[in-house]
Amino acid sequence: MIKHRKLIDSFGFAIEGIRYAFEEDQNIKIHLIAAIFVVILCILFDVTAFEMGILGLMILLVIAAEMINTAIENMVDLITKEYHIEAKRAKDVGAGMVLVISVGAAIIGFLIFTPYILRLF
Repeated sequence: MIKHRKLIDSFGFAIEGIRYAFEEDQNIKIHLIAAIFVVILCILFDVTAFEMGILGLMILLVIAAEMINTAIENMVDLITKEYHIEAKRAKDVGAGMVLVISVGAAIIGFLIFTPYILRLF
C-alpha cells in the first residue's frame, strides 16, 4: 500500500511541475501556441500518420527541452542570486539547448509541410 502511495505522489509532483511550467513560463506558452498551429496545419493538409507522429515527437521534444531549461534556471537562481560566470553559462547552455531543438523542429516542419504547401500552387 505504501509503494502505491509513493507512485501516486510521484504522479502528483509531476503534474504540479507541468502545471507550474505551463502557467509560469512564457516560452512554453509560445511553444504551445506554435504546437497548436502545427496541429491545425496537420489537419488542414491531411498529413500522413507517420508525418504527424514525427511532428508530435518534435513538439514533445521542444516542450520537454523548455521544461528542462526552466528547471536549470530555477536551480541556478536557488543556488545563487549573485552573478557568477558559471551560473550564466549553465543558463546559456540550457537556452541554447532549446534553441537547437527548436530550430531542428522548424526544419523538420518545413520539410514535411513544404510539399503540401507547394501543391496549393
